[in-house]
Amino acid sequence: MAEPRRAPRLDQPREPHRLKLPRFNPESFGRLSEGIARGMGTAKFLVYMTVVILLWFGWNTLAPRGWRFDPYTFTFLTLILSLQASYAAPLILLAQNRQADRDRLALEEDRRRATMQKADTEYLTREIASLRLAIGEVATRDFLRSELSRIAEEIEERPRRKRKAKQPDGEPDDHADSDA
Repeated sequence: MAEPRRAPRLDQPREPHRLKLPRFNPESFGRLSEGIARGMGTAKFLVYMTVVILLWFGWNTLAPRGWRFDPYTFTFLTLILSLQASYAAPLILLAQNRQADRDRLALEEDRRRATMQKADTEYLTREIASLRLAIGEVATRDFLRSELSRIAEEIEERPRRKRKAKQPDGEPDDHADSDA
């Protein structure tokens, strides 16, 4: 038994009765269009297309009149080429848009990495500068050698000074030649 049809209520909006179109995955369609565009941009495609057009011309000019399917003005060929171009152009544009999106994402990633590398480089530069300042306050090898040499000379001179201080002013120093 069929259900009785309800009268539409005026206090509620109508449900839209839209045409249900088949759904497709945009990513899959994009990959397909890129494949087609990539294929159409090859020398192989151009050679095949040239061969097909030459065969078409040859058949429709050299074959007996009854076998020709597209007479001299080649209207059907023009229609097919126009149809191919009308589908190729949007597919190529779609592939270019997808490539531009990938390029934009790659550029953003490159910028992010460059910013991080710049920050890291600036940090390392500051660290190296602070280490150089800290090292400037530390004794270097040459400074230590000169100080040790000076101290060694002072140690060697002490016995001479002591002997000199013990001797009276007028007496000659017997040991002066032996120290040297």
